[in-house]
Amino acid sequence: MAKARLAEISLPDFGMPDVRPELPASLYAARLARLRERADARGYDRLVVYSDREHSASLAYLTGFDPRFEEAVLVVGPTGDPAILVGNECYGMAGAAPLAMRRHLFQDLSLPSQPRDRSRPLATILGGEGIRRGSRVGVIGWKTYGSREMIEAPAFIVDELRRTTGPTGVVENATDLLIDAADGLRVINEVEQLAVFEYAACQTSHGLRQLLFGLRPGMTEREAVRLLDWNGMPLSCHLMLSSGPRASLGLLSPGDRRIERGDPFTVAFGVWGALNCRAGFVVGDADELPAGVSDYVERLVGPYFDAVAEWYGALRIGQTGGALQEIIDRRLGDPFFGTFLNAGHQIHLDEWVNSPVAAGSTIELRSGMALQADIIPATGTDYFTTNIEDGVALADQSLRDAFAASYPAAWERIQARRRFMHDALGIALHPDVLPLSDIPAYLPPFLLRPDHAMTVAI
Repeated sequence: MAKARLAEISLPDFGMPDVRPELPASLYAARLARLRERADARGYDRLVVYSDREHSASLAYLTGFDPRFEEAVLVVGPTGDPAILVGNECYGMAGAAPLAMRRHLFQDLSLPSQPRDRSRPLATILGGEGIRRGSRVGVIGWKTYGSREMIEAPAFIVDELRRTTGPTGVVENATDLLIDAADGLRVINEVEQLAVFEYAACQTSHGLRQLLFGLRPGMTEREAVRLLDWNGMPLSCHLMLSSGPRASLGLLSPGDRRIERGDPFTVAFGVWGALNCRAGFVVGDADELPAGVSDYVERLVGPYFDAVAEWYGALRIGQTGGALQEIIDRRLGDPFFGTFLNAGHQIHLDEWVNSPVAAGSTIELRSGMALQADIIPATGTDYFTTNIEDGVALADQSLRDAFAASYPAAWERIQARRRFMHDALGIALHPDVLPLSDIPAYLPPFLLRPDHAMTVAI
């Protein structure tokens, strides 16, 4: 592979989808059935799924319902419709979910000072759902820990479950049923879900493309963020955009600061199923860089792009997470680069589900996984950072055939992205790899010249 260099590159218009693909209601019933099979194999009598606004992905995955303002609790038994516990404001919304659920009004899930006079005690509701002394209950939240005894759902729920099941029962963390990095239900996606993720990636990557090509000194950060053209899809994280001294903090929301020539700059835009991020300097060429970092491309961006290009080239079904991490550790292991998080992770409705990528990981990538190229240098120096965050999916021949047959326009966009990455960027992808972003691995380090990007093409 040739060494990375900066070149003038024409970024194609890959097209935009007209409508968002819809998940059929039957898909939710199939997911619930698969979850019940796993619960039965582990010996659980009931599953309790906790959700709030920030952590609604598992509940939405299973039911198509995500709580607004309030928390919600799903109780899944071995048969029949599951039960959803909701507060005052979500009671009606839960009734419109594509998965049939029996609703319990449990007003302690409502906002402070709202009425609490029409719901039964939690112990009574749980007992009516078959949770009793000696029951084995798996609690699904959004994290796993070293011990199954650690559960991040609110204490008032976990305490009541433990009181109800008593010393002969079991209440433990079962979140891995959905998010285990090797085979959790939410990390292996159906073709319908991958099509929705491609739509989502079109929205976020098109927004970043507009920002990269529309950014101008003198804009405020709030004016710049409008270029993302958010269409109202649920966000997977808050909009991030910062410039100047604040940019090194990364996760901040836009403010009223005016963007100046020479500023470091970072932006990230994520909705359910997709996120894109880029970072660089608000300059037209190296001569405008701050003093002391005129070799920004040679010192940081070039080695980074070399590493990311090799990482992309190594992606395939059956590849281990450890092999992907080794590429980044080998190429960017110098403390200068400051890379310390996993070199890539799984993405779903939530921005970070889990990660099979870690030093020594033997977890093999599987067909249906959606992954985020999320390799972030944190130099802590005046060189600031550089960043490519885009989404990809892995699909075997059968899944690729199903995608092409069911979603031909999206499939053509994917094939066009693959050709661009090969021809213009010099990144040869395995046939398993489906790039979902419309700025696929496109990295312009000088943001006032977005037509100049990194490439390893000869």
